[in-house]
Formats: sequence, C-alpha cells, structure tokens
Amino acid sequence: MPDPRRPIHREYFATHLEAMSDGTRFPLDTLQTNHGGQPIVARYDLDAIRSRIPRDALRERPTTMWRYRELLPYADENAIVSLGENMSPLLDCHTLGNRLGVPKLRIKDESMLPTGSFKARGMAMAVTMAKALGVTHVGTPTAGNAGGALAAYAARAGMQCTVLMPADTPVVNQREAAWYGARAFVVDGLIHQCGAIVKEGADRGLWFDMSTMKEPYRLEGKKTMGLELADQLGWRLPDAIFYPTGGGTGLVGMHKAFHELRELGWLDPETPLPKLFACQASGCAPVVTAMEQGRDTAELVENATTAASGLRVPKPFADRMILQALRETDGRAIAASEERLRHWTGEAMRAEGVALCPEAGACLAAVETALAAGHIRPEDEIVVFNTGAAQKYVEFLETELPALHRANIDWNKLSS
Repeated sequence: MPDPRRPIHREYFATHLEAMSDGTRFPLDTLQTNHGGQPIVARYDLDAIRSRIPRDALRERPTTMWRYRELLPYADENAIVSLGENMSPLLDCHTLGNRLGVPKLRIKDESMLPTGSFKARGMAMAVTMAKALGVTHVGTPTAGNAGGALAAYAARAGMQCTVLMPADTPVVNQREAAWYGARAFVVDGLIHQCGAIVKEGADRGLWFDMSTMKEPYRLEGKKTMGLELADQLGWRLPDAIFYPTGGGTGLVGMHKAFHELRELGWLDPETPLPKLFACQASGCAPVVTAMEQGRDTAELVENATTAASGLRVPKPFADRMILQALRETDGRAIAASEERLRHWTGEAMRAEGVALCPEAGACLAAVETALAAGHIRPEDEIVVFNTGAAQKYVEFLETELPALHRANIDWNKLSS
C-alpha cells in the first residue's frame, strides 16, 4: 500500500475532505476511505470560484467532464487518467414521451462514454486521485459495469486491478474486466459479499478499496452528470430526474452538484431543485422500502434478484445520503417489475433508437408509475438517465427471433 501522507500540490479549489457522519475534516493530501460508517466527500472554496471564474468561461472549454475542473479535486492537469470522457448527449424523445404521457421527455445517454457506461466518470476521477496519492493496486466488487470501468482506467494508469463479481454478473462485464488486465474472480454470492472480500483484502494491505462510496472521488466524477445536465439546458434544471439507483453514487453526486451550482450563483437560487426519483427493481428495492417505512437507512434485501444487474445492490452504503436527497427534493423511490422494465426497455429502443440498458428501463417504468400517482405532471420536463449500453446486456437481450433460411424465406413473415 502507498504512503497515505504522500502530498498533492494543489492548484485548484478543493479545500478538504469531510466525513458525513460527524463533519470531521481530512486534508486532501491523505488517502481516505470512510469514517464512522459513512462516506467522506470533497469540499470546495465556492466563494473563490465565484469571484474568479465566470460561468461563461466554460463556453471556450472542450466538452468533456474535465470542463468543470474548478469543481473537481485533481491537482495536476497533466496527470489526469482519461479515456476521453466527452459530454454525453441529451436526447429529445418525443415519441417515447408521448407513449408515456410526458411529451417533454429527454434521455441523457451515458452509454456513449468510455467502457459504455456512466461508470467511466467516477472511475476516471477516482483513479486519477488514487494514482496521485501513490496507489498501485485497486480492487472493487461489481455486479455490472463498475468492474470493467475500473479495470480499463487502472490499465490506463499502469495500476494493478482486482475485481470480484457475483457468478451471475452479465458475461460481457465479466469478460471485459479480464481483457482489460484485471484479476477477475467470480463469487458464489451477491455484490455485498464480494464487497466484504474486497474490504478484507484492503485491510490486509493487498489493494485500495474502490467500492461505491468507500472512497471520496468516484462521487466527484459522477457529480459531473449534474453539472453537465445544467450546462446542456442553458443553466437551468428539469422538473424531475429519474435515475437507476443501485449504489446511488450518481443520484447523490447530482444532488451535491446542484447545491454547489446554486451557491456559486450559476443557477437561479429561486428555482426549485428537480424532484429526484430513485428507480429500482421490485426484486431488489431497499431504498423503496426505506422510503415507504419512513426510515433513514435501508435494510439488506435477502436473495436480491433482477435482470437489471446494476440495480442488484441489496443495501447501498450511501443509503442515508440517497434518502436525504430524495426527501429534500420531494422525490420518490419507485420499484419496477421485471415485466415493466423489460417492456419499456424495448419500447425505448424501438421508438427512439437509443441503446437502453434495463436499469434505464426501470426508470421509464417509474415514470409511468409516478405519472399515474400524480408525483409528476404531463407537462413536466423529465430527464431519464440511460446509464449503460444495451449491447453489454447479452443475457437480457436474448429473445426468440424468427428463423430465416435463405433457401426458404417466408415472405409473409417479412411483410407482416
């Protein structure tokens, strides 16, 4: 393991790390995980940014996640570990929106990022900081896209990487981690059991634990989804955001981003924050249950199951922060059945040509539920996050296809 006191010579506006459990502060030049059983987050000198950086200055910058560098914690512009994290498209989806009853529907398509998912944002930032702090070996549990993303960025950074995943993790996710050079292992269990092994390995000094919210910088990378969304909308926000919530880093990160933008004055302080909707699957819905029962933490879901592998997180480590974000924005947590998430995944792909992942299908099913319940209005502007590429979910996409043999083509089938 690296020397945890290896210094970073700061050139930007991050000031310190702060424990969410009790407010304890930690210096930026130390390697941190979590404190008091809760995550640690990065804080910034927002007054200094406000006085020195006009919002319009961003117009001249490349359209990448690093465009928002004053609100990111890295110290050396030349030491970024990047695979080209360009701004993901925000797609108007009127046909799909009309079918759902919300014509002002947009999909933010994170499948266009490196490694085919939103995980690229968090891993780019986390690996950049880990390398700056002297880490040489990283480890993570994964049930989907996180393992491959970490393996790719670790390879880019010249680090060793170990990935542990449930045996039923989608085959593409399993194979990509190995092909990126990680030591990839399958475990007879769920992601929290993989996480326990990763933690034990970190405690033994074998690697640094890059699990969701177990270090402070994946959150900062995921935060750029919110910064980017506001930028793409002309520095305003939609009425509601529907986000696939397994570990919940992106939802918490966007909530943090919106507060930072407000304090900077880059958003109208009178405009309400979007309602945040945590979208889960009925076979693994710990946040939904916690919201329904009025609790501040989630309980472990036993025997969690869903085809949307990224939602198969029986108990998110950031459960308190997720629930707080939902309640502060008058949002909700909604679970989708397997039937409905599969239905809306297909509807989106056929109606809009977007390579939707099943986790985003759960979001569309949640839009349907939220509209029927009156939590959103037909005239609301809705943004759904597509967090991964459909092509990475081979098992989910498997379906019966009509056989067509060149010597005996049934033109009636082709014309129907």
